[in-house]
Amino acid sequence: MGGGSALAFEPLNLWPMAFVGIAVLMDRVQAAQSWRQAWMRGWVFGAGHFIVGFNWIATAFTYQSNMPPWLGAFAVVLLSLYLAVFPALAAALAWRLARQGAPRERPLAFMCMFAAAWMACEWLRASLFTGLAWNPLGVVWLAVPGVAQAARWIGTYGLSALLVLASGVLWISFRRRWLATTACALLLTLGVVVAGRRAPPPLAPRSAAAISVRIVQPNIGQDEKYDSTQAERHERIYANLSGAPSSQPRLLLWPESASLRFLEVEPQARADLAALLGPHDVLLTGGNSVTFAAAGGADVFHNSVFALDSAGAIQWRYDKAHLVPFGEYLPARSVLEHLGLSRLVPGDGDFIAGLGPRTLPLPGFSGAAGEASVGVQICYEIIFSGRVLDESHRPWFLFNPTNDAWFGSWGPPQHLAQTRLRAIEEGVTVIRAAPNGISAWISPTGRVLDSIAVHRAGVIDGYISPPPPATVFSRMGNWSCGLFGVLLLALGLAARNRTSYLVSA
Repeated sequence: MGGGSALAFEPLNLWPMAFVGIAVLMDRVQAAQSWRQAWMRGWVFGAGHFIVGFNWIATAFTYQSNMPPWLGAFAVVLLSLYLAVFPALAAALAWRLARQGAPRERPLAFMCMFAAAWMACEWLRASLFTGLAWNPLGVVWLAVPGVAQAARWIGTYGLSALLVLASGVLWISFRRRWLATTACALLLTLGVVVAGRRAPPPLAPRSAAAISVRIVQPNIGQDEKYDSTQAERHERIYANLSGAPSSQPRLLLWPESASLRFLEVEPQARADLAALLGPHDVLLTGGNSVTFAAAGGADVFHNSVFALDSAGAIQWRYDKAHLVPFGEYLPARSVLEHLGLSRLVPGDGDFIAGLGPRTLPLPGFSGAAGEASVGVQICYEIIFSGRVLDESHRPWFLFNPTNDAWFGSWGPPQHLAQTRLRAIEEGVTVIRAAPNGISAWISPTGRVLDSIAVHRAGVIDGYISPPPPATVFSRMGNWSCGLFGVLLLALGLAARNRTSYLVSA
């Protein structure tokens, strides 16, 4: 059932499987004879869930030559066995809390406590040991019209709790608790209706303050990206797709690591890019930055985004803060290197983390609301709910340059789905630029307004306006999820400790 529940995510999007899988898990955990048995059932479920959902990680090992490709399958299983600890912990906590001092079964108490425990454990999964927030259950709600808008108040982890509650309704219906089923179903439906009706209005027509934007997707695969013999061809593709310079200001957006040259120390590289720009254009491009060390020291590398103007000057640089273990750096390098392991991204040195979310100016672009600005989250950073924007200086939009070329066929659509939730939570437009897909323009409601599919070259043209007001989640962050969790826990305790007609129905 754990493996089947993972089919609810993209690209298969068999979303009813998530509700059935969690309902079966709840039934088995609630029937456990001890918290250890509950833990084991949650762990087995989680192992299947993550092995299926994270199968795309194995594909990444086929794009490097330092380690055998079969190690990818081993990595998926080993990672999944670790991640399964979090569903196991949720199961054990819910079992213990629901049984503590209760003279008999309390299905409604167990539902609420399991939802609260699952939400807390998803947050832990996203936080411990740098965290891995990929595929929270709440992503499944994107397939159900209107429900995902609740992320504006309770965030992604709150959506996950709602999915557990909805699965609980299915579970208690199997147990023929008809009055409880009806009451819970009505409450959840009411919440869905309120979330849908309180969603932000459609985008207003383009205002005079809007700025022109072009997203470029060159369709350069991971197997050819670092091929030096194709470097000139790749540069021509970027140049052709970027279009001829114009007298009208525009913002060009290129993917992660679009430039393989060190822009800060290679003047000719900056000049070549500046030649593609009109007099008022600005280019945001991914690339690596390097700080050369003194004799005997180690060079410092960052995965960065550069803002380059038509004079070839770098206006600012953003450095990726949430790096991918084994991708951009090798944890415990002194030990693992001796075992024959290495990082997946080419290069000898590890990347160093940047400072985190920042709001950065877009020189030359302004409107009635002041100078235009952008927040940047590079690739994997975008999956961490509540950690993507500098809320003290809210940007006009969020730019997510990414490279999903080595994520197989499952990784890119799953990445896009999580990006859509960031747009809903924060109430801002999110723009993705990928070398071979999926590039996308996402509205503050999470709707994909335009996209370029995988393995295709193309551009997306549009206009960015000042953002709508901040959402509740954007102002409170994951504290709003925490408050929702406390409410669920309080309801669970009340249902456990009080005998009522509804509880015993």
